[in-house]
Amino acid sequence: MRRAAIAACLFLILAVSASAQQTEPPGYAPAPASPDFLTRYDFHLSAAKLAPSTPDNASDPRFVWDTHFGGDLDVVDYVAGRVSMLVDYEAVLGNEFRPFDPNQGNYTLEASGSARLGETEIAGVFHHVSRHLGDRPKRFPIAWNVLGVRVMRRVPIAGTTMDVTVGGGKVVQHSTVDYKWSGDLDLLVRRPINERVGLFARGTGGIFLIDSTLSNRGRQLGGKAEAGLRLNGPRGAVELFAGYERRIDADPLEFLGHDWALAGFRLLAR
Repeated sequence: MRRAAIAACLFLILAVSASAQQTEPPGYAPAPASPDFLTRYDFHLSAAKLAPSTPDNASDPRFVWDTHFGGDLDVVDYVAGRVSMLVDYEAVLGNEFRPFDPNQGNYTLEASGSARLGETEIAGVFHHVSRHLGDRPKRFPIAWNVLGVRVMRRVPIAGTTMDVTVGGGKVVQHSTVDYKWSGDLDLLVRRPINERVGLFARGTGGIFLIDSTLSNRGRQLGGKAEAGLRLNGPRGAVELFAGYERRIDADPLEFLGHDWALAGFRLLAR
């Protein structure tokens, strides 16, 4: 059973890599012994070098680096559930005008409230994404809001942990996009080697169903798979990773997906 579960997990991670501008959802958190305030805070800062895949194998000057900065926290945990917030800022850098040219700035804001049912946690989620251009003119908004549901569970398997998160919701407001419904899957597998060193693999998949009154294109699939090494320090951790991503509507003004290999680092609160 354990071998089958591990094999299924690896298959899903590889599958979603072939399938968005999706920010990883808040992490799983066990219930505290009693209700408390600010029970969890996870900070992240990451940078990844991109190697876009194009038909002529040429690099795309818009997509050279992908960076993230932000965090998520549990404002209050009432044992039976928790109220959480997530903030993420993504800067996409190219080399079109200068060696490090920030051409995109994307904001993700999220609020959620959950209930724990045994080992499973179910949350209601309000998710907002706003996309902006750097050093380029744009006077109209590119944004959307999703009202949805998320299910989270941690599965321990022979010294390995697998965090499973599945979510979906209706796009209740949108500007300059044609999304109607969204869904996502996130699988995070961690295997400690010792107290300081561990291995991890993560797969995320996203889907947008399209409003047929705004566009005639079909559903949009995206995803990312990465794996690497985690080094734990007394107050924080660093992850070194490599992977592959298929991003939905990679450029805010262009309704096209793009693929790239990536390699980078991530700083985390421990």
